[in-house]
Amino acid sequence: MNFLKITDLSKKQVGEVFSFAQDLKEDPHLHGHSLNNKTVVMFFTKPSTRTRLSFEIGIRQLGGNPIYVDANTTQTGRGETIGDTAKVIDRYAHSIVARLHAHSDIEEFSYNFNGPVVNALTDLYHPCQALADLYTIKEKFGKLKGKTLSYVGNADNNVTHSLLLGAALMGVNMRVGAPKELFPNQDVVKEAKAIAQESGAEIEIMESPKEAVEQADIIYTDVWVSMGEEEKKGIQKRKKLLAPYQINHALLELAGKDTSVMHCLPAHRGDEITSSVFDSEKSIVFDQAENRLHVQKALLLKLFGEA
Repeated sequence: MNFLKITDLSKKQVGEVFSFAQDLKEDPHLHGHSLNNKTVVMFFTKPSTRTRLSFEIGIRQLGGNPIYVDANTTQTGRGETIGDTAKVIDRYAHSIVARLHAHSDIEEFSYNFNGPVVNALTDLYHPCQALADLYTIKEKFGKLKGKTLSYVGNADNNVTHSLLLGAALMGVNMRVGAPKELFPNQDVVKEAKAIAQESGAEIEIMESPKEAVEQADIIYTDVWVSMGEEEKKGIQKRKKLLAPYQINHALLELAGKDTSVMHCLPAHRGDEITSSVFDSEKSIVFDQAENRLHVQKALLLKLFGEA
């Protein structure tokens, strides 16, 4: 079983992962030998802090052997195909956790590798982040169904795409407030709306940040300039375009009094979110970061059939 996008899990399976994660959070030593003699190759083409640490530490806590590979220093940089690379790793290891650019690359891994392949980020999806975010919302509010998650800012990114699919799957209402130029991928929106018809969730995409956050339970944002885009032209123009979408106290006042604020990190304080909001009691940003560890451990147990 692979985990390339959040909908690779059913609603029931997500609930099971959350239950395992809660047990692991309460007792980090639980299942401490479940991945004994299992080697997991972490094949990364992009820099990482939380994803690398949470997976590497989590695999060790489960008794496994994580091997971190900076893919930029491998033979893929000299023309070896992803498929050939995957076939070689298949002879050495039991699982691959890959952080890549193109989503087609992780699909190529999955076609050529016999063990679990986990998407630790591609340009299209970031399912591990969204899975941990949904767990954090459930932990904070006691339930997911019927809650309203509002994402504001640059929405044409992997986090928004995975949140849209995950929210729709779990019955969470999701509003996205973004400039039209930075709306999420329309194929992803279409898929999320189709899933939402089954779960009863409402998916809305709009330009107004004020309408997006009105009476929201959670307000979520991400960096305005995604990893790898820093050197592109027009960055200052984009920041000016996104200025009305900054999460600050004025925007926060339009939401409910019990609204929580989320950010997948790293944060560019003063751009997409002010420090005063980021550091406020409404922020559950570091709960999100911690929960990456527990949820990913639970996910690995599920994929390996150990829980």
